[in-house]
Amino acid sequence: MTHLLAQPSPAHHLGRTVYLGNIPADTSVTDILNHVHTGPVENIRMLPEKNCAFISFLDSTAAALFHSDAILKKLSFAGTELKVGWGKPSSVPSSVMVAVQQSSATRNVYLGNLPDEIQDDDLVADLSKFGQIEHVKIIKDKNIGFVHFLSISNAIKAVAQLPQEAKWSCRKVSYGRDRCAFGGRAQQQTNAYLQNHHQIYNLPYDLSADHMAMHLHHGIQPGNRTVYLGNIHPETTTEEICNVVRGGLLQHIRYIPDKHIAFVTFIDPNSAIAFVQLSNAQGLVIHNRRLKIGWGKSPGILPQAIGIAVSTGASRNVYIGNLDDSWNEDRLRQEFQEYGDIELVNTLKEKNCAFVNFTNITSAIKAIEAVKEKDEFKKLRVNYGKDRCGNPPRFVTMMQTPVMGPVTTIPEVEEPSTSQTYTRPDVLPNPSSAVNSTVPTNGHSRTVSLPMGLGNSNMYGLAIN
Repeated sequence: MTHLLAQPSPAHHLGRTVYLGNIPADTSVTDILNHVHTGPVENIRMLPEKNCAFISFLDSTAAALFHSDAILKKLSFAGTELKVGWGKPSSVPSSVMVAVQQSSATRNVYLGNLPDEIQDDDLVADLSKFGQIEHVKIIKDKNIGFVHFLSISNAIKAVAQLPQEAKWSCRKVSYGRDRCAFGGRAQQQTNAYLQNHHQIYNLPYDLSADHMAMHLHHGIQPGNRTVYLGNIHPETTTEEICNVVRGGLLQHIRYIPDKHIAFVTFIDPNSAIAFVQLSNAQGLVIHNRRLKIGWGKSPGILPQAIGIAVSTGASRNVYIGNLDDSWNEDRLRQEFQEYGDIELVNTLKEKNCAFVNFTNITSAIKAIEAVKEKDEFKKLRVNYGKDRCGNPPRFVTMMQTPVMGPVTTIPEVEEPSTSQTYTRPDVLPNPSSAVNSTVPTNGHSRTVSLPMGLGNSNMYGLAIN
């Protein structure tokens, strides 16, 4: 039996060293590492004469994430976009690996019981003999400090030798957390994404030859994520199209009003297949006009950078919280329109928050990264919202046919969002909360079918009108 082969993740064959080129002459190591938040750095090497740098992470997962993130966000300094590539594959030095495993070594040295009068320059003077220092921070009210070296090996020397000096014998000297690392759920999700080579965001749609033949017979294009919508009413807006698209997160929606067509690109090809099947079976209507449903040109495999971002919560919807009365829809549009085309701005005055939906997920990723650096957003809460196109349908009843899947029903009942970050009144239940029982709607139910092999059909849905 023939299968489409999954491509290996770059995290497994491109190593742990990321190359950065085209770096402006006045850029410092600290400037660069201020943009690294994906995992502990083993060492960073700057080559000013060649305007480049090499960042070696402890593991390939962190390297792959930073590489993708830098490309997606177009890492720049002083208006100059950096070149991003891969350095030569290499192994972590055995002495460093042993220290990491046994002592949780990092390139950050923690210093405790510091005297009140100590300054940054004092720490630099005492510790620079162990190697070049990248960053120094003293927390006066706690009498502690942190000294980041360019490499873990230099920090190992400092931790081993500094306590032997009389001046430091009464101080605490150990390892602190590398400021380039981040933990929590986001890191775990990212690691799972990169390590699981069957993750849908990075790999082709994996079907057997027999299964693919069945799908093609039913007008399905395995692996294609772009759906064509035709016969669109001339008064239709992009917002109205998104209002009837359900069943999966969107990467991009492209509406061409003068041709009365649109192209909707999903993140997951499974979602695209299910949406086409359900739409053709039940019909998709906007302004009392039934749309034509088909396939657009396949966009290929989802870019890994977007896949990684999605695995850590990214969507085309930007949430802004802690808003005061000075923020209205016009101001939000003005602030965010430079990052891409906006599909919808939804303000919730009673909750002091708003949602800005872009037509492209890349625009949302760029926007979140950029606005966090602006003064007017410092006191606001900016994060990803939930793409409403990823909600299940309001109601779908499915029955078994000789070649199709089993009966599954999603009732037309709206429930509060299960999001722990915020609540939107227009959010439908998550797929896992759908009830698998037939519920009449105004005395009627609808019957559609899904192709076999699409897994939990509750995840996919038909837009309502």
